[in-house]
Amino acid sequence: MNHFLNRRRFMQATSSAIAAGALSSTASHVLAQSSGELRLNMSAGNFGEAVMSAFVKPFEAETGIKVTPVYQDIRAAQVGLMVKTNNVTIDTVLLGQANALLLAENDQLEKIDYSIHGQRDLDAIAGFCKHSFGFGSYIYSSNMVYNTKKFPANKPRPSHWAEFWDVENFPGVRALPSGQYGYPGSFEEALLADGVAANALYPIDIDRAFASLEKIKPNVRKWWTSGAEILQIMRDGVADIALSYDGRALALIDQGAPIEINRNQARLTCDYYVIPKGSPNAHNAQRYIAFTGRADRQAAFAQLFAQSPSNRNAFELISEKVARKLATYPDYMTSSFTVDGEWYAKTGSDGLANSQRLIQRWNAWIVR
Repeated sequence: MNHFLNRRRFMQATSSAIAAGALSSTASHVLAQSSGELRLNMSAGNFGEAVMSAFVKPFEAETGIKVTPVYQDIRAAQVGLMVKTNNVTIDTVLLGQANALLLAENDQLEKIDYSIHGQRDLDAIAGFCKHSFGFGSYIYSSNMVYNTKKFPANKPRPSHWAEFWDVENFPGVRALPSGQYGYPGSFEEALLADGVAANALYPIDIDRAFASLEKIKPNVRKWWTSGAEILQIMRDGVADIALSYDGRALALIDQGAPIEINRNQARLTCDYYVIPKGSPNAHNAQRYIAFTGRADRQAAFAQLFAQSPSNRNAFELISEKVARKLATYPDYMTSSFTVDGEWYAKTGSDGLANSQRLIQRWNAWIVR
């Protein structure tokens, strides 16, 4: 994965200009001025602020399109309901890869118009980030994260998921993501803890995953459901060790919190920008999504919130200090694995997608 990084060009880049919001002058993907509006769903907090600064405000300035942010956790089921009832009030939604692909399977999304993306940018986008019905402008990882007061560097720490599951040798309060939405959950980590190789995780053995989760269940204080929730858990010391999004953990580290990330056996994925079928401003949504694929915009975002660009050209505009925080830094890639979002969306003979099957299993298991 060395193509994600070109170390020799880091110091040649003028990253301060990028962070200040400088726009690319490349004629091939400068969008014409127009009027209109766009309702964009996204998370709030420091993530939302970074999206506004790196993407939304420059997009408005360049296109004349007014963007109204909708700060709400909108689930895939809500998007599907909007489409079914012909009451689509959001033009663009950020969803996890697996959940977005389930909507695509149900014919509830508009196709992404890649003809309006700059070709140099498009050629540099990681393959799994440019789906027919969803586009990922950043890549992130889910990692083991320690509270360094409980697990200081000079004392034994869990180094992989089997040791995270080993509560006798590594005692401490755990936090893991809930599986109530099918994805994200802790299913891959449960299998890794049970000895499954990273290259053999899919198709997920659901029985084996839940058998492994049963072993750790008594030691999990909190099954979290959002990035904001895991940030609060780690910030407030509710858990000593957790599975966390790298961006949330890095935000705490930058604030001086006693947190450290373990990059071993990290789970790589992306969020997709999707357009619900019947969006009233679908054309503007297409233009915004193309804008987020630009290397300069992704570099700006990475410097404001530590999410790795999906466009490898963006690394030419990022210092090595920033790049070392990002999920696709080459040193981390050899021990990471990529989520198979297609598996979660795949429908079986019973008409259920694998993610729906996991939801049913989870809801029955968690109350026992």
